[in-house]
Amino acid sequence: MIEFIRADHINICVPPERLEEALIFYTEIVGLRKIARPDHLFTTPGYWFDIGDIQLHVGVEPLKPVSVRHIAFEIKNMDNALKHIKAHNVEILEEPVIPGRKRFAFHDPFGNRMELLQIVEL
Repeated sequence: MIEFIRADHINICVPPERLEEALIFYTEIVGLRKIARPDHLFTTPGYWFDIGDIQLHVGVEPLKPVSVRHIAFEIKNMDNALKHIKAHNVEILEEPVIPGRKRFAFHDPFGNRMELLQIVEL
């Protein structure tokens, strides 16, 4: 049996020609802090970011069709997050209601689907 402790990192991909755009999107719009990446271990470029107690790793690969795969991040203030994302003209994807959670999703400019959720008391 595997005993999971927590997520360590999430890896998403962007087209090679849009990597610098991804850096701007994740730092300036999403608000993540870029951290050191051991570039000598990789054959392709990329960036790493802090997200609370996990990391987001952004690598490169050719663009693939959009799918239902996604990353979900628990956040503290859904209303502020929604206003912030909308202010940057990012299209909001409504999510089915799940009791005890406020949530929405969006695609980053590279086709990666992201969900933000806030746990609420019932």
